[in-house]
Amino acid sequence: MRSRFDEQLNILNTEMIEMGALCEEAIALASKALTTGDVSLAENVSAISSDIDHKERDIEARCMKLLLQQQPVARDLRQISAALKMITDMERIGDQAEDIAEIITYLEGRTAEETVHIRDMAEETISMVTDSVDAYVKKDTELAKSVILHDDKVDEYFDRIKCSLIKMITETTENGEYALDLLMIAKYFERIGDHATNIAEWVIFSVTGEHKNS
Repeated sequence: MRSRFDEQLNILNTEMIEMGALCEEAIALASKALTTGDVSLAENVSAISSDIDHKERDIEARCMKLLLQQQPVARDLRQISAALKMITDMERIGDQAEDIAEIITYLEGRTAEETVHIRDMAEETISMVTDSVDAYVKKDTELAKSVILHDDKVDEYFDRIKCSLIKMITETTENGEYALDLLMIAKYFERIGDHATNIAEWVIFSVTGEHKNS
C-alpha cells in the first residue's frame, strides 16, 4: 500500500513540475513579446494559460484521491495540502501572464525598451517560479527561503520602473497611456513574484509544518 502511495506522490511531483514549467513558459513568452513587440507571441500566452488551468484541475483531483483513498501520515498530509495551495498560486500566475499579454496587444508594436528593468524584472520572476517549484520537489527549505528573499529584488525593480515611467509622463505627455500600460505590466510581474513567494512559504510548511501566517 505504501509503495502505491509513494508512486502517486511521485506522479504528483511530476505534475507539479509540469505546471511550473507551463507558468515559466507563459511568463517568458509574455516577456519576449514585450521586448520584441511581437503581438503574435502575446496571443499564444492564452493557450498556455488554458493548459495551466487544466493542469490545476488534474492535480487537484489527484490530491483529493490521495487524501480520500489513502491514509497519509502527517508529512504526507502537509505535502498534499501544500500542493493544493501552490496550484492556486500557479494558476493565478498563468492568469497574470495572460493579462500582461493582453496589454501587449494594445501597445501597437511598441516595446519596453524605454524601461529595461521590466525585462530584468521578468527574468527575476521566472527564476522565482522555477526555484519555488524545484524547492517543493526537492523538499529544499533553503531554496524556498532564497525565493522569498528575491521578492525584495522584484519590488525594487517595480519601484525603479514606476519612477522611470513617471519621468516619462512628465517629459512627454503623449506617452501617458503607453506609460500606464507598462506600469500595469510591471504590477502584474510584481504580483507573480508575490505568488512565487507564497509557493515558497508553502514549501517550508510542507517540510517543517510551520507557515508564516500560522
